[in-house]
Amino acid sequence: MLTTTARSALGRAFLCAVLPLLSPLALYAEEPIDWGMVNRIRNQGLGRSHVMETLGHLTDGIGARLTGSPGMRASNDWTRERLAEWGLGNAVVERWGRFGRGWSFDRSVVHLLRPHAAPLHALPEAWTPGTAGPVRGLALRVTLEDEEDFDEHRGTLRGKVLFLDEERDADPAERPEFRRYTVEELEELTEFPISRRRDRDESRRRAVERRRIGQALREYLAAEGVLATVEVSGWGAGIVRVGGGGSREPGEETGPPSLVMAAEHYGWVVRLLEAGEEVELEIDVGARFHDDDLDGYNTLAEIPGTDRGDEVVMAGAHLDSWHAATGANDNAAGCAVVMEAARILHVLGVRPRRTIRIALWSGEEQGLLGARAYVERHFASRPEPLDPELRALPKSLWPTTWPLRLEPAHAKLSAYFNIDNGSGKIRGIYTQGNVAVGPIFERWLLPFRDLGADTVTHRGTGSTDHVAFDAVGLPGFQFVQDGLDYGTRTHHSHLDHYDHAVEEDLEQASVVLASFLYHAAMRDELLPRGPLPQPPADYEETTGSESTGTALE
Repeated sequence: MLTTTARSALGRAFLCAVLPLLSPLALYAEEPIDWGMVNRIRNQGLGRSHVMETLGHLTDGIGARLTGSPGMRASNDWTRERLAEWGLGNAVVERWGRFGRGWSFDRSVVHLLRPHAAPLHALPEAWTPGTAGPVRGLALRVTLEDEEDFDEHRGTLRGKVLFLDEERDADPAERPEFRRYTVEELEELTEFPISRRRDRDESRRRAVERRRIGQALREYLAAEGVLATVEVSGWGAGIVRVGGGGSREPGEETGPPSLVMAAEHYGWVVRLLEAGEEVELEIDVGARFHDDDLDGYNTLAEIPGTDRGDEVVMAGAHLDSWHAATGANDNAAGCAVVMEAARILHVLGVRPRRTIRIALWSGEEQGLLGARAYVERHFASRPEPLDPELRALPKSLWPTTWPLRLEPAHAKLSAYFNIDNGSGKIRGIYTQGNVAVGPIFERWLLPFRDLGADTVTHRGTGSTDHVAFDAVGLPGFQFVQDGLDYGTRTHHSHLDHYDHAVEEDLEQASVVLASFLYHAAMRDELLPRGPLPQPPADYEETTGSESTGTALE
């Protein structure tokens, strides 16, 4: 018979042998799921959804929501009123800081007059002026990439319509326009690739140089008396993808009207010019600047917490859009899902332990401005650069400075969940490298495997508002979503309308998000965090201003 000591030693040996074989899911089996609440969330969100009604008003009802425009202001006001009507507390439109001039347009007509008459499809870049009525000019294909190009063409461009790009090849019809993740692709997504960090400083330097050249180009075009410029759309099939140009700063040169033309029409004009034809165009763009309020605003509302009410769980999406369409997939869909998740929880009478706060951001398309400003004000900030030339740049182009200064609320945020990849259903979630939350999220996805959501990947994803939280060591997460036609037809294009949103997918995303918010708000502990960001070993002091909060050296 084994002695007590021997049995104890054998037991320890057995545990040492078996524990490594247990899956993380088994080790986190104690992570509770409120199956009764999940049932109620699914019943409300899949059977009594308001998500398409919300989406319809934001898109068909309000229209484009470029930050600073009348549409953006209308959407801020309407979302605040709607959330308050639903019974959420502290529904406010919160100023986040200076953005610059607003802009909108209501007319864009481009005609080929010679060598034969035909309409052409082109839309203006934001923050570029209109034409004050129809204007006519000869087309000219010209490259203006640096000061040497400027000198070469000086004195020859007055009254011309400049085509600034090479003709682009038509997109091959090889990839499907509408697609969902396959099982194999989701499995591949769970594999974590080890790769080198990209050189952020070099990327920033290139962005600063592009900004400098862009400003010099606008001043050059205005001085030369150029009638208008035309660039080629980045996609084919008649799709016009268009963003910003000109300048948001009052008093700064905007240059002439700048348009983006469908690739097929652009190529037609360029080929005519290359064949030696004289090409005349008529352009009529109605655009205006809005200088009455230079600030940007976010919409916020919450379901107050109870015994842990000073701790917060957040969900958000960006309310702003580009101007070529009504911004259905980018990102009225995300806003409708976030609002619907909050509505579901409120209708069900949930009294969360932690406060559930939703945020609808503006300025995302110009560099996550609304979310970054919110994080800086409430959670963590960095000092301004010492160099006056750096301080004169937009904040999105500042280098990362240290020390990171944490506000008391930094320790009270359990998680921020973001929706911003179109109207596709949720298939899982990115942990941003925070492996400790993986088993928890796997548990929380269990009730939605039948709805296609079961993937947890430790990869990170970027280019949307959760990055503002992740960058200061807060648990910020973006969901994995089916792409549908987001990356082939609608993203930043004139096709981004209500018709391209998928109702069943938005209902599914709403219930998954509602359940994540509920469980994060009710669990005993805050969600685990990764390590706080640290300055690189070769960091040189480039800062000097003071801010409040606890400094992380």
